[in-house]
Amino acid sequence: MERPASAEAERLMLDAKKAILQEQHQRFQDYQREERWEDAWKQLHVTLTCAADLLKDSVHMLEKVVNQKNQLPPPSSPPSEPPPTL
Repeated sequence: MERPASAEAERLMLDAKKAILQEQHQRFQDYQREERWEDAWKQLHVTLTCAADLLKDSVHMLEKVVNQKNQLPPPSSPPSEPPPTL
């Protein structure tokens, strides 16, 4: 099944935000290793902000998918046989 362009764009945006979060987390860990505690504390705030942004957008995307699935008609099934009459 081919995804619409908007879904692909959202997926790319999430991938980019994930990469940014990974970079920010790496920077935080580097500051910790270097015992640059003030910088690490500041970087923690940036890292957590990136994580919150990524989670918010991920939840939004999942909600859209669920809403779209709920709007689809149920898959067609073979007609059921009428109950036998006595």
